[in-house]
Amino acid sequence: MTDILIKNVDTILTMDDQRRELSGADILIRDGQIEQIGHGLQASAEIHDASGCVVTPGLVNTHHHLYQTLTRAVPGGQDALLFGWLKTLYPIWSRFGPEEMFVSAQIGLAELALTGCTLSSDHLYLYPNGARLDDTIAAAAEVGLRFHPTRGAMSIGESDGGLPPDSLVEAEAAILEDMMRVVDAFHDPSEGAMCRVGLAPCSPFSVSRDLMRDTAILARDKGVMLHTHLAENDEDIAYSQEQFGCRPGQYAEDLGWTGSDVWHAHCVKLDGAEIDLFARSRTGVAHCPCSNCRLGSGIAPVRSMRDRGVPVGLGVDGSASNDSGNLILEARQAMLLQRVASGADAMSSREALEIATRGGADVLNRPDCGRLAIGKRADIAIWDTRGIESAGSWDPAALLLAGPTRVKHLFVEGRQIVRDGQIATLDLPRVIERQNRLALALQS
Repeated sequence: MTDILIKNVDTILTMDDQRRELSGADILIRDGQIEQIGHGLQASAEIHDASGCVVTPGLVNTHHHLYQTLTRAVPGGQDALLFGWLKTLYPIWSRFGPEEMFVSAQIGLAELALTGCTLSSDHLYLYPNGARLDDTIAAAAEVGLRFHPTRGAMSIGESDGGLPPDSLVEAEAAILEDMMRVVDAFHDPSEGAMCRVGLAPCSPFSVSRDLMRDTAILARDKGVMLHTHLAENDEDIAYSQEQFGCRPGQYAEDLGWTGSDVWHAHCVKLDGAEIDLFARSRTGVAHCPCSNCRLGSGIAPVRSMRDRGVPVGLGVDGSASNDSGNLILEARQAMLLQRVASGADAMSSREALEIATRGGADVLNRPDCGRLAIGKRADIAIWDTRGIESAGSWDPAALLLAGPTRVKHLFVEGRQIVRDGQIATLDLPRVIERQNRLALALQS
């Protein structure tokens, strides 16, 4: 692998342990790692001049449903709350197959890369017509992003009191068997891993308590992480209280779903006791502000979570409920919503960017990512602040206030994924054309 030297950076926001900000500095990449950070570095390497640019760690996306890029802005779901939105989309998703899963993942990951993301999780919980988790893993390998796919599942259909149609649920024995298969086939626990697999029953309203408990046991036996949706909106809370006689936090704790190897998506409606539970147990949260706005779910209490020590990262959620997969704009939305809820000083631009980088990496138990320091992975975003978005800015490093929303260059494990604002690993126009053909076929 060719050494790479990023020279003359206006500002490096390291997100290291000291949160250093360096001006006029350089970064040397060797063998997929950061070899040196400093001034006046010299090396026999491929040179990238970053004059006029801000460099950050690659952003980290802790919650997504990549398959949903094929169902953006679907009529009937555009103005619905969570449960009604799902009921509109389930019948469409039931017509997906391996090709739809693969192409939608390519599009979703490319969109993330163009907005500065180097590491993304994915929550795939339905497998119609022969689709498998393998389809999204193959897509991520082509795009070149670091990937944390999770083997999701739904096991309780409408006939048994669940939300999804019976055609989209699986037998629980088959779910557990395939969970073991994908972990054994694809999970890499080593430092610098490009693919790690998690286990992720969809939600309390689509799986049994037995499956939640058995999945937690299996995950800990295999040494992988656990993920699900929790406390997303008022309907979610009401379902938990009616079906289980408790709030979501107690439900999670009773079934072994708290701890540093667990992260929950949304958590919009956690109360104070549940926040304290997550803080004590180091249970992570994937905050998805744009999707929470789109579905009218509310504003997650991120300020309170952060103040009490809950690990928090950002997620774009699926493109059927977000419409976009722009992670840098997700960080801006997170900052703005905390200010709406708690005042203009509730969250700074730099804190929101920290949640989007180091915060997300910590939620996914990836201390080798999300910060720029010697020995960490060379996952690096270069933002050109000489454009119109930053014109007149007194602090170009405040990217979320006045900065570009598309990255200039992006490196993952030292490999260039975005070059001059374009995906370097895919023929993206061809993939977009293929995606649109599939979407039209689903509509017809």
